[in-house]
Amino acid sequence: MVFSSKLIEDAVQEFSKLPGIGKKTALRMVLQLLKMEQQSVASFTDAIARMRNEICFCKQCHNVSDGDTCAICSNPGRTRTQVCVVENIRDVIAIESTQQYNGLYHLLGGILSPLDGIGPEQLNIASLHDRVRNNGVEELIMALSPTIEGDTTVYYIARQVKDLPVKITTIARGIAFGGELEYADEMTLARSIAKRLPIDNYVNINSK
Repeated sequence: MVFSSKLIEDAVQEFSKLPGIGKKTALRMVLQLLKMEQQSVASFTDAIARMRNEICFCKQCHNVSDGDTCAICSNPGRTRTQVCVVENIRDVIAIESTQQYNGLYHLLGGILSPLDGIGPEQLNIASLHDRVRNNGVEELIMALSPTIEGDTTVYYIARQVKDLPVKITTIARGIAFGGELEYADEMTLARSIAKRLPIDNYVNINSK
């Protein structure tokens, strides 16, 4: 792709670094920005810069937040005895889109994957254990993608909290094994949450 302007070339190069954005799509975005008024472009770039520089992570659930506590954790209308355990922010957005869940969340920041060097220490598992032990959590809903790594993570967490007075459930397998939670359609995901099952249906946490 040949450019008559180094400025446009550099802008296209930066946009194309985003996942799923090829050079042609990046060029269309850059040309659209050229059509916009300077104030609109300034607002666009300012919003991106502020987001990157000022974004925080909730001290309770590890979700992205504008302050120390995210909007979900600070909402008094949420059911505080239920905590839905998910891998990342995309899963929170997917579940919230179903409008079928009114509890809190806990973001692990990934799932166990020894081959990739991701162990319990790299995930937000210790803080989850503390929440269950200290915050009156009555149910953990394990909403991890139904993969081998996801099931391994569920098993590990269940073992960690098995001596605490908490009910552990997992979303129903309306989502195919090997699928990713964020790509499930809202109806399937809503049904999976509503029809969640005891964790013992999938793994035996009492086995050694």
